[in-house]
Amino acid sequence: MKYYGNVYRPPSEASSLIIQATIGCSHNNCTFCYMYKGEPFIVRDIDDIIADLEDLREYFPRIKRIFIADGDALVLKTEHLIRLLDYINENFPNVERISSYATAADINRKSVEELKSLYDRGLKMLYIGFESGDEEILKDIKKGLTVKDYVDAMKKCKEVGFLSSVTIIAGLGGIDKLQQNAINTAKLITATKPDYVSYLTMRIYHNAPIYDDYVSGKFKMPNAEEILYEMKLFLENVDSEGTIFRSNHASNYVALKGTLNKDRQNLIDLIDDTLEKKNFRPDFMRGL
Repeated sequence: MKYYGNVYRPPSEASSLIIQATIGCSHNNCTFCYMYKGEPFIVRDIDDIIADLEDLREYFPRIKRIFIADGDALVLKTEHLIRLLDYINENFPNVERISSYATAADINRKSVEELKSLYDRGLKMLYIGFESGDEEILKDIKKGLTVKDYVDAMKKCKEVGFLSSVTIIAGLGGIDKLQQNAINTAKLITATKPDYVSYLTMRIYHNAPIYDDYVSGKFKMPNAEEILYEMKLFLENVDSEGTIFRSNHASNYVALKGTLNKDRQNLIDLIDDTLEKKNFRPDFMRGL
């Protein structure tokens, strides 16, 4: 089985079979992102994907979870995704869940009927990068999406029945837009109420477009205390009953886990305790 480039997948898909349906990211303009830089976006031929899977036939009975990569596999034509899912259903007897990255643009491009056809064939969970709920920051980072795009996409997800896991990023607006990132992202999560929220922390990489702004001082990166203040502000303003909340990504200064809204105060208390004791996760442990 061939795999091109680096493997990027959600932490919860560590034990999944990763099927590379696309190579890279079709947007690939986000200023904060270091992934897929310098790589062309390629939609793989469905026959090549299935040929790859045939090489693994002896392992089919052992596989319980499948993750369809790369950055936005849902960009594939619906009929090609249907063919892939039908192949999985016919040949992987013990698969319990199929999931994929998906952009709001990919979701909104497909009709509810198309999405339902994918869901009915076993695609049950979508990982969606919100990053921020602030319109100004979304423009700054060249996300190519608006808050309305996210809201519309999540409405479709809920109508179809997809489980949704979204990522948001503390520090994405820098020091200057720390408060608006926290509060407006809380508003977006409140409006969309995803099943899971994963809170990451902004990190600056040499090959990310934002690096030059960081070096010049145009982008001012918050320190550990400021990042945790932003996360606390988010928690104080979000209202998303039942959403599973995590900040256990390697980029974070403190690992948090709980369920909104019932664990809100416990999460805030843990942030306060971390701020008081200054026992942040050290930088050398915050690699990806």
